[in-house]
Amino acid sequence: MRALIIVLASAASLRAAPDVLLIVSDDQRPDTIHALGNVVIETPNLDRLAAGGTAFTRAYAGYPICHVSRAQILTGTHAFKALPKYPAGAIDARLATLAGTFQKAGWHTCYSGKWHNDGHPMQRGYTTTSGLYSSGGGKGVTQPEIDDRGRPLTGYRGWTFKDADNEAELDKGVGLQADNSRHIADGAIYAIQNAPKDKPWLVHVNFAFPHDPRQWPAGMNNRYDAAKMPLPANFARRHPFDHGNIDGRDELLLPTPRTEAAVREELAIYHAMITDLDAQLGRILAALPRPENTIIVFTSDQGLALGSHGLLGKQNQYEHSIRSPLIICGPGLPKNERHAALVELRDIFPTLCDLADIPVPGTVQARSIAPLLRHQTERVHDFVTGVFTDTQRMICDDRWKLVLYPRAGREQLFDLQSDPDERSDLSSSPALQAKRDALRSRLDAWRHENGDPNL
Repeated sequence: MRALIIVLASAASLRAAPDVLLIVSDDQRPDTIHALGNVVIETPNLDRLAAGGTAFTRAYAGYPICHVSRAQILTGTHAFKALPKYPAGAIDARLATLAGTFQKAGWHTCYSGKWHNDGHPMQRGYTTTSGLYSSGGGKGVTQPEIDDRGRPLTGYRGWTFKDADNEAELDKGVGLQADNSRHIADGAIYAIQNAPKDKPWLVHVNFAFPHDPRQWPAGMNNRYDAAKMPLPANFARRHPFDHGNIDGRDELLLPTPRTEAAVREELAIYHAMITDLDAQLGRILAALPRPENTIIVFTSDQGLALGSHGLLGKQNQYEHSIRSPLIICGPGLPKNERHAALVELRDIFPTLCDLADIPVPGTVQARSIAPLLRHQTERVHDFVTGVFTDTQRMICDDRWKLVLYPRAGREQLFDLQSDPDERSDLSSSPALQAKRDALRSRLDAWRHENGDPNL
C-alpha cells in the first residue's frame, strides 16, 4: 500500500511539473524585437514574451553557424566537445542531450521544425516529431537557381517537411517556401495538443526563418518599405580584410561593394520574415493548455550582419552576429526585466534542468542562469568566447572584446561600453597593451582548457 501511495504521489508530482516550450529562430539579429528597441519592426508576440519574462541583452551564440550553435544548445557543451570532428560531423553520442535528459526524467519530448544536425531528432532524445523540416526528400524536384529578384536562390535546397514516418510531404514544397513558418507552427501546435495528458512535455521548435533565401512571407509582399528601412549604424560597403569567410556563400548573396539600396531591400524582407515568424509564435502561445505553468524560452541560433561592417553573413565575431535574442518566461520568474549579464546559448540546457528541478548531467559544461532569474547573483560568467573554423577566436568581458584572426595575422580590440557598434578598433593603442595582453592570456588559457584543435 505504501509503495502504491509513493507511486501515485510521484505521478501527481510529475503532472504538476512545468511544461517547456523552447523556440529557436534562425539567423535573427539581437536587435530585431520592437520591445527591446527596434522601433521599425512589428513583433507583438515577442513583445508580450519580453513583458512576461526576462530578456538577456548579452546572450552569445559561441559559434555563429546553425548546426554548430544548435549542437551546443542540444548538449550544453562547447563546439570542440560537442563535435569531435569540429567544426563538422556528428554530435558526440556520449554526451547527454537536453531532450534525452527531460525524457529520462518523465517528460514527453517532441521536436518541430528545422533539424540541421546529424541523424534524426528521435536519436537525440525526442520521443516524436511533428512538422519536422530537414534535408532530403526532394530528389527529382527541380528548383529554380534564382529568386524573383534575380538573386541566387541558396539555402535549404532539397529540404522538405517530413511526416511521422520520415517521408517527405511534397505538398508543402521543396526548399524554403514563403509559408514555411506556418507549417512549422502547425507542427508545434499539433504536438502540444496531442501530448500525453498524464505527464509534462517539452516541445522544441526550430523555425527556419529569417534565414535566406530571403523572400516575402505569404501574404506579406512589401510589408516594409525598403526605401524607409534604416541602415545599421555600422553599415559599410565592404569589410576591410578577409575575416575568414569573405568568399563564403552568405557573403556572395549581394555584390561587393554593398549598396545602400540593396541592403535596405534585404532588410525590408528580413524584417517581414521576422514579423511573420512572430505571428506564428502567437499561434503557438495561444495553443498552450497551461500557460501559467509553462517555461518559455525564445532565442535564435545566432545573429546576422546584413550590411553591418560590410558583411552579410553570420560567420563573424561582431555583436550583431555572435549574439542572439534570449527571453525566458515561466512560473514564479520575474516579468518585464532586462539583464545585461554575460550568458551563453548553451546555458539554456542546465537552466531548463534547474527550473524543472532535474539534475544536470555530468557531461554538461554550461552554467545555469536560473540564479540570475531568481536575483541570487548578478553574474554567472566573467567572460564569454566565440570561435569560427580556424580563422576566428574571440573573448569578451563586461566591457572589452578581443578578436583574433589567426590566418589573417590580425586582431581587433573593442571597447563595447563606449563603442557598442564596434566601429573603432583599438588594438594598436599603446595605452591599451596591458588590457589586450590580459585578454589574450585569458583566451589562450581557455583554448588550452577546452581542447582547441587549432592551437
